[in-house]
Amino acid sequence: MVVGSQQWRACADAVSRLSPDILITNEMPFGAWLPKTLPYDQARAEAWADLHAQSLPALGELAAAVISSRPVVHGGRLANEAFVIENGVYRILHHKHLFPAEEGWQEDGWFAPAIPGFDTHVIAGLRVGVLLCTELMFPERARALGKQGAHLIAVPRASGRSMSHWRTAGAMASIVSGAYVMSSNRVGAADGEPPIFGGGGFVFDPSANPLGDTSQSEPLLLAIIDHEKADAAKAQYPVYVRERDF
Repeated sequence: MVVGSQQWRACADAVSRLSPDILITNEMPFGAWLPKTLPYDQARAEAWADLHAQSLPALGELAAAVISSRPVVHGGRLANEAFVIENGVYRILHHKHLFPAEEGWQEDGWFAPAIPGFDTHVIAGLRVGVLLCTELMFPERARALGKQGAHLIAVPRASGRSMSHWRTAGAMASIVSGAYVMSSNRVGAADGEPPIFGGGGFVFDPSANPLGDTSQSEPLLLAIIDHEKADAAKAQYPVYVRERDF
């Protein structure tokens, strides 16, 4: 995505018509996907981080609160930083901790977290946690966010075209957390070379009922988050179950 391009303007117009309280984008949405091969390239990494930094003002204008992620340079490596821009104010939400290491997604060699933890934050009156892409595959992380009272788990992704595992992981995250799970994915290949990102955003309610999907014909999805339903789900099976020591 390039700020000011025809694609950008079409996206901005569509978001404006929906007027969401919170917009969730895909993972690291600007520029070509760099961590597809090794070794780590410091110069290209810094340029990618600069592109995202320069794009933040335009991104923040899309909605009252925008949740996304971006590469930031830290200690000779990149950190994948989840953030929210709410009413023009930037806040760090989370640094990605779990990385794939395979062809097309050599993130383990490009990234390392610079901030510990998986925490929730209040955004637009909701308690929100973030799991960045691969982190959705670990339900213990979603469960921990549910224990913190999460109403919504936002999942920016940059994943391929196969959707079965991602939808299963999203549904399981909602089951163990008692939270809504909303994910947005990168689509296509910005530089015309693999990997090919598959789109396929989705939303599950706190009982893992699907609320909708995005597609080529429907690239945006609006969902209503009922915080009372998410609160009530915390007292339902299996969310209420506690691990007992012996």
